[in-house]
Amino acid sequence: MKLKPLSDQVIVITGASSGIGLVTARTAAAAGAKVLMVARSEDVLRGLVAEMQADGQTVEAKAADVGDAAGVQAAADYAVATWGRIDTWVNDAGSAIFGKVLDTPLDEQERLFRTNYFGAVNGCVAAVPYLKRQGGALITVGSLASDMPAPPMGIYSATKHATKAYVEVLRMELAQEGAPISVTLVKPSGIDTPIGQHAENHGSAGEAQIPPPIYDPQLVADAILACAVHPRREITVGGGGRAQVLFSQHFPALYEWLAPRVAQMAYSPTKKQPTPSNLKWGVGAGRERSGEHPHALKTSLYTTAALHPKTTAAGLGGLALAVGLLVARRRRA
Repeated sequence: MKLKPLSDQVIVITGASSGIGLVTARTAAAAGAKVLMVARSEDVLRGLVAEMQADGQTVEAKAADVGDAAGVQAAADYAVATWGRIDTWVNDAGSAIFGKVLDTPLDEQERLFRTNYFGAVNGCVAAVPYLKRQGGALITVGSLASDMPAPPMGIYSATKHATKAYVEVLRMELAQEGAPISVTLVKPSGIDTPIGQHAENHGSAGEAQIPPPIYDPQLVADAILACAVHPRREITVGGGGRAQVLFSQHFPALYEWLAPRVAQMAYSPTKKQPTPSNLKWGVGAGRERSGEHPHALKTSLYTTAALHPKTTAAGLGGLALAVGLLVARRRRA
């Protein structure tokens, strides 16, 4: 499947008013893509669009709650009415809850599923018919939590498990149909966004913290946009997070013993949790990063290698050949 270069694409991004979505929107627009930014915070979106348009970028905004199927469909229709098509759709909108699963009110669990799971579902339902017309990429931002659930983010993990299953089955069904759509699941490690500050927190009065190791959101944006150009099934962003997943899978008993014991490290003892959360309303939008992790990792050799497997293989092959030649010369000497 051949996808268009970014500069020729129309890209719709949900959750585009902060964090990974905002970084992705800015990066795509700077590369020449036409970008529709979708989020709940209409005033913030308007300000962001005005700023980017002033820089000569082709950007529009459509306010919508991704949990509302009609609103998401209206965003898709608006993109097509404005630019004639959709080439890439990015499901990025998401919220978080921190706390024990039995202590989390059911109405909040339902609301989180409405955003994290049904938000992705609504995006897929709206995007697929348009993507089928000329082909394109359907990219969903999941989480490593779908591979290694842990307290105090059990309900968040459950939403990401459900999202992962939906995306994987949708990929199979579209492939069976022969639909010209690349379906990708992006699984970030801990990323320096405001998600902890925006979270609903039932575990502590202290501010919810992003789980380490912490990476810069630009890494995720770059991975998303790489998948918009080169089809991929899935990509994990952050080698440290991938190592944690492998540990949890190979040593499950030890992982299950450790995870609840380190759960209190998910809260700051010196900072209070900001309120209100963004679980039900679009609050605290407009920021890419938390402002608390100036040393967040800006590179990941693992992710770079995963995105460029042929180059990596060639490089390793060349290194092996060089070592072999060196050993052979020493033996002859």
